[in-house]
Amino acid sequence: MPRLDWQNAAACKAADPELFFPVSEKGKAERDVARARAVCDSCLVRKQCLDYAMATAEANGIWGGLTEEERGQLRTRRLRKAG
Repeated sequence: MPRLDWQNAAACKAADPELFFPVSEKGKAERDVARARAVCDSCLVRKQCLDYAMATAEANGIWGGLTEEERGQLRTRRLRKAG
Protein backbone atom coordinates (compact mmCIF):
# COMPACT_ATOMS: atom_id res chain seq x y z
CA MET A 1 0.00 0.00 0.00
CA PRO A 2 1.42 3.41 -0.95
CA ARG A 3 2.32 5.84 1.80
CA LEU A 4 -0.28 8.52 2.46
CA ASP A 5 1.69 11.14 4.43
CA TRP A 6 1.73 13.36 1.32
CA GLN A 7 -1.99 13.98 1.89
CA ASN A 8 -1.15 16.33 4.76
CA ALA A 9 0.26 18.80 2.22
CA ALA A 10 -2.54 18.42 -0.34
CA ALA A 11 -4.13 21.64 -1.60
CA CYS A 12 -7.53 19.93 -1.67
CA LYS A 13 -7.41 19.28 2.06
CA ALA A 14 -9.32 22.50 2.72
CA ALA A 15 -11.67 22.15 -0.28
CA ASP A 16 -15.11 20.57 -0.44
CA PRO A 17 -14.47 16.88 -1.29
CA GLU A 18 -17.54 16.79 -3.53
CA LEU A 19 -15.75 19.16 -5.90
CA PHE A 20 -13.41 16.30 -6.80
CA PHE A 21 -16.20 13.84 -7.48
CA PRO A 22 -18.36 15.49 -10.16
CA VAL A 23 -21.33 13.57 -11.54
CA SER A 24 -19.92 13.77 -15.07
CA GLU A 25 -17.39 15.73 -17.10
CA LYS A 26 -19.99 17.40 -19.31
CA GLY A 27 -22.46 20.23 -18.94
CA LYS A 28 -22.68 21.93 -15.54
CA ALA A 29 -20.19 19.46 -14.06
CA GLU A 30 -17.60 20.71 -16.54
CA ARG A 31 -17.29 23.85 -14.40
CA ASP A 32 -16.70 21.73 -11.30
CA VAL A 33 -14.01 19.73 -13.09
CA ALA A 34 -12.29 23.00 -14.04
CA ARG A 35 -12.49 24.23 -10.43
CA ALA A 36 -11.04 20.97 -9.11
CA ARG A 37 -8.21 21.12 -11.68
CA ALA A 38 -7.41 24.67 -10.53
CA VAL A 39 -6.91 23.37 -6.99
CA CYS A 40 -4.72 20.55 -8.32
CA ASP A 41 -2.68 22.99 -10.40
CA SER A 42 -1.57 24.78 -7.24
CA CYS A 43 -0.87 21.60 -5.27
CA LEU A 44 2.64 20.74 -4.13
CA VAL A 45 1.86 17.01 -3.99
CA ARG A 46 -0.01 16.65 -7.27
CA LYS A 47 2.38 13.98 -8.56
CA GLN A 48 2.07 11.90 -5.40
CA CYS A 49 -1.71 12.17 -5.62
CA LEU A 50 -1.75 10.96 -9.22
CA ASP A 51 0.75 8.20 -8.42
CA TYR A 52 -1.51 7.04 -5.59
CA ALA A 53 -4.61 7.00 -7.81
CA MET A 54 -2.76 5.06 -10.50
CA ALA A 55 -1.24 2.56 -8.04
CA THR A 56 -4.59 1.86 -6.38
CA ALA A 57 -6.61 1.97 -9.63
CA GLU A 58 -8.83 4.67 -8.14
CA ALA A 59 -11.95 4.50 -10.27
CA ASN A 60 -13.71 7.69 -9.21
CA GLY A 61 -12.98 11.37 -8.89
CA ILE A 62 -10.24 13.77 -9.87
CA TRP A 63 -6.80 12.80 -8.59
CA GLY A 64 -3.62 14.65 -9.46
CA GLY A 65 -5.62 16.85 -11.80
CA LEU A 66 -6.88 13.98 -13.97
CA THR A 67 -10.40 12.62 -14.35
CA GLU A 68 -11.29 8.92 -14.35
CA GLU A 69 -11.23 8.86 -18.14
CA GLU A 70 -7.88 10.62 -18.36
CA ARG A 71 -6.33 8.24 -15.84
CA GLY A 72 -7.63 5.32 -17.89
CA GLN A 73 -6.03 6.76 -21.02
CA LEU A 74 -2.76 7.29 -19.15
CA ARG A 75 -2.87 3.72 -17.87
CA THR A 76 -3.39 2.44 -21.43
CA ARG A 77 -0.50 4.52 -22.77
CA ARG A 78 1.78 3.27 -20.01
CA LEU A 79 0.84 -0.35 -20.69
CA ARG A 80 1.47 0.05 -24.42
CA LYS A 81 4.81 1.69 -23.77
CA ALA A 82 5.86 -1.05 -21.33
CA GLY A 83 4.65 -3.87 -23.60
